[in-house]
Order: sequence, then C-alpha cells, then structure tokens
Amino acid sequence: MPVFAQPAAPPPPPARAPNPDLPGREYISVQAITQEAEGQVYRLRGAAKLETTEVLLKADEIDFDEAAQYAEARGNVHFINFAGGEELFADKVEYYIGEERGKYYNVRGSSPAKIEARPGVLTTTNPFSFQARWAERIKNRYILHDGFITNCKLPRPWWTLRGPKFDIIPGDRAIAYQSVFRVRFLPIFYTPVFYKSLERLPRQSGFLTPNIGNSSRRGKMLGIGYYWAINRSYDAMYRGQYFTQRGFAHNVDFRGKPREGTDFNFVLYGVNDRGLKLPDGERRKEGGYLMEFEGRSELPYGFHGRVDFNYLSSFVFRQAFTESFYEAIFSEVHSIGYVTKHWSSFGLNIVADNNEVFQSTRPDDKIVIRKLPEIQFNSRERQVWTRGLPLWVSLESSAGLIRRKQPLFETARFLERMNLAPRVTTALRWKGINLIPSFGLHETHYGEQKLEHPQNGQLILGRNINRHARDVTVDLVPPPLERVFNAPRWLGERMKHVIEPRAGFRHVDGVADFGRIILFDETELLSNTTEADISLTNRLFVKRGVHVYEAASWQVWQRRYFDTDFGGALVTGRRNVVSSSAQLTGYGFLDRPRRYSPIVSVLRLNPASYLGAEWRADYDPLHGKFTNSGLVADVRFKQYFISAGHTRVSCTPVAGYSGEFPCEDFRVGRISPPSNQLRGLMIYGNEARRGWMAAFSTIYDFRTSSMQWTTTQVTYNTDCCGISFQFRRFGLGTRSENQFRVAFVVANIGSFGTLKRQERLF
Repeated sequence: MPVFAQPAAPPPPPARAPNPDLPGREYISVQAITQEAEGQVYRLRGAAKLETTEVLLKADEIDFDEAAQYAEARGNVHFINFAGGEELFADKVEYYIGEERGKYYNVRGSSPAKIEARPGVLTTTNPFSFQARWAERIKNRYILHDGFITNCKLPRPWWTLRGPKFDIIPGDRAIAYQSVFRVRFLPIFYTPVFYKSLERLPRQSGFLTPNIGNSSRRGKMLGIGYYWAINRSYDAMYRGQYFTQRGFAHNVDFRGKPREGTDFNFVLYGVNDRGLKLPDGERRKEGGYLMEFEGRSELPYGFHGRVDFNYLSSFVFRQAFTESFYEAIFSEVHSIGYVTKHWSSFGLNIVADNNEVFQSTRPDDKIVIRKLPEIQFNSRERQVWTRGLPLWVSLESSAGLIRRKQPLFETARFLERMNLAPRVTTALRWKGINLIPSFGLHETHYGEQKLEHPQNGQLILGRNINRHARDVTVDLVPPPLERVFNAPRWLGERMKHVIEPRAGFRHVDGVADFGRIILFDETELLSNTTEADISLTNRLFVKRGVHVYEAASWQVWQRRYFDTDFGGALVTGRRNVVSSSAQLTGYGFLDRPRRYSPIVSVLRLNPASYLGAEWRADYDPLHGKFTNSGLVADVRFKQYFISAGHTRVSCTPVAGYSGEFPCEDFRVGRISPPSNQLRGLMIYGNEARRGWMAAFSTIYDFRTSSMQWTTTQVTYNTDCCGISFQFRRFGLGTRSENQFRVAFVVANIGSFGTLKRQERLF
C-alpha cells in the first residue's frame, strides 16, 4: 500500500435484529412501598417511582392512570428528563406521559450549563437553576410563571433574572418577559423582553444591551445597538452612542463568509462632533471617520488573496476619539492588498499598497507612498551545485507603478520602478571555521529622479534614472569557545559558557546618484560603502535536572567604515538613513562622516522561568555617551505579574547645529526625537480566577513631567459572575481626559457594560 494512501473503509457490520429484552418507548415501570390498583388506575404510596425511557418521576405518592397516560405526584416530587438533562423538584406535578406535557407547582430545578469558552466570557460548570410559583411543560418547551433563573449557587445567588413569565426551549432559546436583572437584591436594569439563544452556535437578530459611561472630555455617554443575523453567511451590527458634550458617534460592523475559504469584515466608525469647547467659548471641531476592511480568499491554482484596507479622515480625529493610547500616538495608516502563491523555494506576489505618514495634525501634512500595482518574484537561497564548492542562488525582483506625495513635492501618479537583485553564495569550511562569501547585483530603473531648482533650491522632478550597483559580502564564523563548570546551587547543577565571535566585510559600489533617487521603501536605502563589522556573543546555559535553558546572553557588535561619507550619500548637518545604519540599529546616528558606528549591545537575563530582563543600548564613542537605551523586566510569582520598561533617547544635536535649545523643536537640530518614558504594568490574579483581581498600567513622560496614560482596573469574580471597574486617563498633547468603564460578566453568557474586551487589562 502506498505511504500516503488511506486504508479502505471496513465493510458495514451485518444487520442485527432488535434485542427483545430492551424496553420500547411505551415501557413504563412503577414502584412503591405499597401499591393499589383500581382498574387501570394505580395508587403508589411511599417512595413512589414511575419511570419511562425518557423521564423519571419520584415522589411520596403518585396516582397513575394507565389509560390516560396521566400521573399526579405529590410531596417531595423529583422529575428528571433524560433527553434534555433537566432536573426539577416540586411540591406537586401533573404530567401526561404520552403527550409530554405537564404542570409543576412551587417548582425549582436546573439545566446543564452550556460552556462558551471564548475571550471575555467567564466560564462555570454550574448548571442553570430556576425557581417559579408554577411551571408547565409542552413537549420540549417550559413556561415558568413568577420566578427567576440564575447559574449561581443557591440559596444566595449573586445574580438573578426575575420576571412574571419565562419561555424556555432547552437547546434552542430562552425568553424573559418584563424581567428585572438583579445583583444580590439590587436591581440593575429592566427589559420588556430579554432573549438568550441556547443553541450551540447562536445567531439571532436583536437589540444589544444598552451601555452608559462618563468622560470628562465628552460628557455623559449613552449607547444602544442592534445585531442583525442576515443569514447563515452574513451579519451586521450597528451601535449608536450619544455624548452630551460632543454629539453622536456611529459604529457599523458588517461581516460575511460568501463561500468556504473566503471571509471579510467591514468596520465604519464616525463622530458628528459639535466640537471641543475652548476656554474662550469657541468650539474646535475634531470629528471625522475611519473605515477598515479585512478580507481573505483562497483562489484557484493555489493562489491566496488578502486585503487590509484602512482609511482615516484626519489625524486629529484619531487622537481625539480613539480609546487606545498606542493608536493615538501611531501616526501611520497602512493599507495593503495582495495575491500570492508559493511553491518550492519561489514566491510570487501581486501587491497594491498605500501608506500614509502624518507629520502633524495640520490638514494634508502627511507623506503618502503608493504602489498600484507591484509584482514581486522572489526565490530564497536554493542550492544549485553540491560537488566541490557548494553554490546557493537567491533572487529578489519587483516591477510596478509607484507614487510619493508630500507637501511641496509630488511625483507622477504612476511612476515606474523595476528592481532586479540576484545573489550567489558559497561556503568554505575548515576545522570548524566557516567563511561565507556572496556576490549580488542591484539593477534598478526609476521613471523619475529628484533635482534641486538652480535658483530657489526647491525639489523638482527630472527624467528617468538607472542604478547599477553590486555588492560583495564575506562573513567569517569561527568555532565557538565553550567551557562547562559547576553552577551555583540556586541556579542549577551545571553551567556552560559559550563565546561566539563573528566578523564580516561588505563592499557596495555603483550607487553614484543617491541624493537624486526618490525614497519609497528600503530599496532606495542602498548606498556605496566599504565596511567591516565584528560581534561577540556570550551565552550562559544552565542545566537543572533534565532541562537545559539559556540563562543569560550578551551580544555586542560595531562597524568600521572605510568610506566615511558612503560614496557621497551622507549630507553633513542632518539625519541620514542608509541600509548600513538601518540594519545595525533602529536609531539614527549618521549626521556627519565617521569611521565607527555606535557600539550596539543587547543583554538578556533569564535566571528562572518566572524572571526575565532585556537591556538594549547604543553607546556612541563620537559623543561619549549612551545615545539610546531600552530596559524591560518581567517577573511572575504565583498570582502576581509585574512588568516595567524604560526607554530613553538622548537629545543629540546634529553636526554644525548652533541653536541654544536643540531639543525644543522636534523637527530641527537633532539626530533622533528625544524620549524619556517609563512604562509599568502590575497585575494580581487572572480572568479565570475567583475572588479579587487588580491591575495598574501607566506611561510616564519625564520630559514633560506628565502621566500620558494611566489605567486602573479592579475585578471581583464569583462562581457565576464578575464585575469590573476601570479608570482611564489620557494626558497626551491637547487631550486631557478621564474615563470610567464598568462591565458585568455573567458566566457562560457574556459581558454587559462599557468596558470592552480589547480595553481590559486582564
């Protein structure tokens, strides 16, 4: 049989005659301490029991009419429905067995829980309990009168839904009429009709739970929404919110799955803003809207398509109305759509891309880079020769129409760019020493180039330009040095210290007109260079029992530049970015010709599974100081989690700048935007834990001496529900706002309130 073949299906078993000993649906068993019969009427007294294949009825006494299939049970009645799993207790039950209907007086019971384990939903194994003055069953339908339901432990439930009438079909739906939701004895809200689906995968149209809130910037907030289950493949949701100080906000969410392997999600959010009231009485309008569309599809012949479209009307709108701190400070809007296929070592992409980078909150002060379309064909390293000297070949190529638009400068709407970058790599190995040379070509054609006007110095566009570049790279990887010795008792049993040295050389030439090439992406960062780099990595491995882990590592590397101005690409007195600097560190440092790069260091510590730290820093010998530093440390102990981070970018003036306060204006006079921020996060407990939980998150800016973002959340979870309170504060730019959020989570049902899942700390 072939390796991947599936075994043939076994033949079906021979048909068997029904077992005559198994009871049929008409089977009825009666038991009691004393039994009396009057024709077809049985009077059962003392531990009476009546059982069929579907139900079990137990009581102190039962009267059963066999002809009418009617049973009346009194005193400590216990009723079990085997099919649905319902279990009821009552003072009296009147039940018609054949018709599967009956009445229950002073009833209390339970139904198995349907656990919905998804983010934001508290789970419990408690069954749904209910009590009512009386109830009736019609087939698989229960109607409760003057009662309540809950999934908390009795007799003192945390929450109840009380009402004069409940209409329940187990496994289908539950409807409560004129009901009041109570927490303990405190009424929270009233609803004329409350619908809850009990299906395994519920999809039902209906109004969403109203929410209220308060904001120092927007005023009181009241929101309500409607969910529309259009059909089994599409649904939509609209939620409207009214802010007393600002106006109406609208949120539309439309989802669909037209066919297998294809789905999409469209979101529209907008605010009709009356404006922020200023001290002089005027109002500053900050309204706008955003659109998001995500879609994916499996296409014929192995192709796969994906779209991620984002549109933002203005950066002011995002900063004013976003609920996320990180979104408020993010100044980009990126949209991309592509069709791709990968096979063997090759990949084909057809891409449409649009990236907007906002420079400030002023209208149209942004840089827009568009690719519409671009075709990319790539091949990762593929070995083409194995005898003697091995050879690997790789390829990066693209061709497309691109555009760049910014204030005072704009290219043609459809500017052609073609790039071809093949590479050949080999390897020489001798006694653990690896020498890896490679040679690459970079052939690029642009439909336009940028020039300076000879009179006013402004940027203008010229005719096309071609770039013919080539590079040679040699990496030297010597064998690591290692030593094993005994470890301290608190750390482990044995330790291994490994030293990994590495060196490299790179030469690029042929980029003669770097300043005339229009920047679109990393393709244009290639510049002439002759450089060498060296790195040293120390690793410390620890063995504890049968487990081996890396307890610490420290990597340090630096580059030596033999071509100090990168073939004329470097302009003194301003921040320069070329591929050599971007590959070394994420922080700019080229503002003048120099022979050495900063010393880049990364130190990682993981002495235990519950403790970790990382320190990244660049030390610049030219300035004699650390130009940037980033420290992150995390510790988890039992129910506690603490995370802290500090980021600092020094204010380093560019070469030749003579201003008195180079850090006051973020646009001139410095190499990188200065920063000095502290981030902290403390959490006690987790979302699945019963009892108290608390969390605190903050971002503090030392430069402005302000708390830019603060969130405090306190949650208490019971066996069946949880309540969360959250205080949030924005202190970002012109936005100074306090927000209060609250959410009540009912286990296995959902969350009610203004605190959304994506806004929670846990």
